[in-house]
Amino acid sequence: MTVVSSGSVSADDPDWDPDEHVRFARYRRSFDEVAPADAAALIVRVLTDPDQRMASSAVCEYLDRRAAELLTDPGYPAWHLEMTGPVAVDDFSTRRLDEWTLLRAMTLSEPWDAEDLLGASNWLQLHTAERSSAMGVLEVLAESGRTRRIRNVAKSRLSAAQRSTPAGPER
Repeated sequence: MTVVSSGSVSADDPDWDPDEHVRFARYRRSFDEVAPADAAALIVRVLTDPDQRMASSAVCEYLDRRAAELLTDPGYPAWHLEMTGPVAVDDFSTRRLDEWTLLRAMTLSEPWDAEDLLGASNWLQLHTAERSSAMGVLEVLAESGRTRRIRNVAKSRLSAAQRSTPAGPER
C-alpha cells in the first residue's frame, strides 16, 4: 500500500493535507511500507514537501532505521551509495547519512579519523559514547567530546572497559 503518491508534494496533490503532522504521519507509514528498491524515489518525493524541516525529519527517521539494520551488513556500502543522490538536496539528511558511515567504520574497526568524530553532531557523539566498545573511540570522546554529558558517558564506559580488561602479565 503506497501512502504517498508519486510526483512532488504540494497543495495541488489530491493527498495533500495542510497539517504537517498529518503529512509526517503519512510519510512515516510510507517509509515503513516502502520496498528497499523504491526508497530512493520516496525520499526524493518527501523532500519536495514545503515544510523542509518536517520532511527532513521523516527522511532521517527512515535513514536511522535502515542504517541501523544494515550497519554491519555487506550491503551497507551499496545502500549508502543509492541514498547519497536523493538526500543531496538536504544538508541534514546528507550529514546523517555520512555520520552513519563514520559509525560503521568505527564499529567495524575500519580506518576513521578522530577529527571527523569530533566534528560530528551531538547525536553521533552521544550515540557512539553510549554504545561503542572501541577503546580508541571512547578515549577520543572522553577527552574531547562536544558536551560534558558526552565526555562523562565516554569516561564512564572507558573506565568500565578498562576494569573488565584483564591485566597483562606482570614483569
